[in-house]
Amino acid sequence: MIRLLQSGWMTVVLGALTYLGVTAVLVASSKSLTQHHETVESEPTGGRGPSWDFSNPEVDRLIAELTKEKQALTTREQQLNELATRLQAERSEINQVTQTVYRLQQEFDRNVLRVRDDETANLRKLAKIYSTMTPEGATLIIRQLEDEEIAKMLVIMKESEAAPLLENLAKLGEAEAKRAAALSERLRKSIRRTPSDKQ
Repeated sequence: MIRLLQSGWMTVVLGALTYLGVTAVLVASSKSLTQHHETVESEPTGGRGPSWDFSNPEVDRLIAELTKEKQALTTREQQLNELATRLQAERSEINQVTQTVYRLQQEFDRNVLRVRDDETANLRKLAKIYSTMTPEGATLIIRQLEDEEIAKMLVIMKESEAAPLLENLAKLGEAEAKRAAALSERLRKSIRRTPSDKQ
């Protein structure tokens, strides 16, 4: 029997039997694990159904809050877009008004300069006329003018032409002497003109 046990054939037979026994045990335990796993999968929540049917109130509340915030953000975005559109329209309107005002200002400035130039030319002509008159005759006319107009004209006149007019005005009484003093003060404060402005 020892010989039989020590033979090569016996070793092969014993190895084959051991292999078959181990394989049978493993197959049997694999089947029981598969059945247990199927049972666990069919009832993952203790008989409550599949896991995707599971409901959590906290998660539902968070989803509702996120949905509400998303709607609020969408509404806010629409409001901001509308505001941006209105601001762009108002900016365009302000630009148009600014351009119109600028154009009107330039036109006004040109007109003021033209009127000022015309007035200066007229004052020069008038000053020339008064300088050719006798000081007494010119003084009688000048008395009827406003002080501002007289001062403008005296600024244009040469000193040798303006002095006799002020002198004759002062000789016409105390009130006219005060007026001549006021005109002299205006002449002092007026802008000094260049010799090319005088004729």
